[in-house]
Amino acid sequence: MIRMAHEGTSRVGNASVHWRKDGSGPAVVFLHGFPLAGETWDAVVHDLRDRFTCYAPDLIGLGRSHSTADDDYSSPGQARTFQELLPQLGVARYALVGNDTGGWIARELALIDRQRVSHLVLTNTEIPRHRPPWIPMYQALAHVPGCGAVIGQVLKSSAFRRSSLGFGGCFHDPGRIDGDFRVRFVDPLLASPARMDGVMRFLRQMKFSRLDQFERLHAELTMPTLLIWAADDPTFPEPRARAMAGQLPNVAGFHSIPNAKLFFYEEHPAEVARLIGEFLTS
Repeated sequence: MIRMAHEGTSRVGNASVHWRKDGSGPAVVFLHGFPLAGETWDAVVHDLRDRFTCYAPDLIGLGRSHSTADDDYSSPGQARTFQELLPQLGVARYALVGNDTGGWIARELALIDRQRVSHLVLTNTEIPRHRPPWIPMYQALAHVPGCGAVIGQVLKSSAFRRSSLGFGGCFHDPGRIDGDFRVRFVDPLLASPARMDGVMRFLRQMKFSRLDQFERLHAELTMPTLLIWAADDPTFPEPRARAMAGQLPNVAGFHSIPNAKLFFYEEHPAEVARLIGEFLTS
């Protein structure tokens, strides 16, 4: 199994942030999606670590990161936490890569730390005025007491995991859902009520009203930006992503990956690493 070489946990205010690190060279920070953890980037980092120092923290509420403050689970709060974390890890200037909700938080971080963010890479992430399937429903359910335990029970069903309510829209090859992916990201949720509680807090604090403000705020993200998109993603459709690209002032390219869905970098890590590496060194 490919794994990053180093990992640790750092205290940032009220938050405890778990992170992973590998490689040498200019810094690249990878932010993952929901409800995963930083290790989802391991295979991509494997192909970049000979040229870049790669960092992959767990978002607050996901993986092994958590906080006693509700605001740290919000998108601006996550960004402020990572802005403080990176100097602790010795990171000055860095490139940002984000997938899914990690791409939303990457934009929040780029907005408040733009003097240090050299490049931005967005892959299948939230789009202003667009609501991904099922997530608003899960956000509403997250306010219901005991909801996490119920979701934990239904996640035990392979049929549910493979459905559109689960991870059906995440992989071109649905066989991946019940393989290594389940072991790394589903089983830890089922085994830990604390992790499931973090997922519920994450859902409650991520506000789509804030996301919609990026329809205007994108204009402030002036760093070179690359979009890499899974062409068959039902969660964040490519036509909407291409329209969003027009809001960003310094787009260096838009690459469409065929036969791919939301977590396509897990299925095509070498291609994603190649595109990121070429962008960062061009």
